Amino acid sequence: MKRLALLLVAVALLLPAAANAQLTMQMSNGWSFSFAGNVNAFWVFTKRNSSGPVATQKEAGSSVRTGLLPAFATFEAKGKEAGMNLGVHFGFAPQIQNAGAHDQFGAQIDMRQVYLTAGGSWGQLLAGRELGLYQRQNILNDATLFGAGPTGGGVGAGGTTLGRIGFGYIYPNFNAQLTYSTPASSPLALSIGLFDPSAIVGDTTTFDKTSTPRIEAELSYTLPLGGSAKASDKVLLWVSGAYQHADSGVDTGPSVNAEGGGAGVRVEVGGVALVGSGYLAKGFGTTLMFGLPKAFTLAVDATGTERTSLGYIAQASYTVPATAWSVGGSWGESRMLETDNDKAIAADPLLKANSAAIVFVTYQWSKSLKHVFEGTYAQSTAFSGAKTKSFQGATGLMLFF
Repeated sequence: MKRLALLLVAVALLLPAAANAQLTMQMSNGWSFSFAGNVNAFWVFTKRNSSGPVATQKEAGSSVRTGLLPAFATFEAKGKEAGMNLGVHFGFAPQIQNAGAHDQFGAQIDMRQVYLTAGGSWGQLLAGRELGLYQRQNILNDATLFGAGPTGGGVGAGGTTLGRIGFGYIYPNFNAQLTYSTPASSPLALSIGLFDPSAIVGDTTTFDKTSTPRIEAELSYTLPLGGSAKASDKVLLWVSGAYQHADSGVDTGPSVNAEGGGAGVRVEVGGVALVGSGYLAKGFGTTLMFGLPKAFTLAVDATGTERTSLGYIAQASYTVPATAWSVGGSWGESRMLETDNDKAIAADPLLKANSAAIVFVTYQWSKSLKHVFEGTYAQSTAFSGAKTKSFQGATGLMLFF
């Protein structure tokens, strides 16, 4: 079995780059092996104007890079034993850019997915590293998942762009977890998991003593639209939540409780897709959940009080009938609220709001090849009055196989 699996991996890696279909191979012991993924590349140009109490700055940047969705190479093996559906999944997520260095020998490879599954009529258990549940649907239903979003241009960019992360939702990230999900055959789906807890970064204190796991959950309901001529016409509703406790000392000292909720709806009728989503959280910060870099968290103030954050997205798209063209646009923002301690700070530099308007056009060259055009206006403001405005254009190719 091990030799056969290694052989299949080698075969998958040696496939021609022009392959446009998922590779699935059946093993003699009843297990199957598949290889799939995508490669994408975007040219992104950004122009920014910053103003505030100190000075006014103007800058422009250009990059050729991976978009919000990284390139992916996924390997999966599935089998059935003892009445259970078993599987393992590995997802490699490399990027193409060199992070501003001409001679960087090997672009970043991000090991985003490593997990096993065991399931049956009772549902499924997932154990390993996979996308988190809290605000998962918020990002999966965001159109910039197939684009660049407000933060893509500039020399020295490493990793993926951020899309609307921090401009309408907080990034759930890929995390170690033990998660149970109800059977996929039901229109009502529940997933609840225990997650590897994270350090929560404050202005002066890092709360990194975590004796209990983080709890995340998601409940969704898919409703087909009755009488519709298309089976794809449907409504998707979801809510999600998360809770984590963390201390600054082993047994004594300040502690924080991070808790948040999110919700959304997606309606698909004919060629029209409408999406609305939002979140409200305390102790989660903004942009990247909990952790470093500190400039992206802002979760807890200097007195140990959790800051409240919130955000939303409104999005609409339309696929032109009998063509390969789709057009759309969205507006969204993420906001932070000052604590009592923050309000006492003169010219508080705390982020007040990130907001962005995005328009996008896509052309589906074939079943697998997509061409994306994207334009973005974004604005970031602080409670001090400092403000940054940016205009960005992006175009790129995405090939899924």
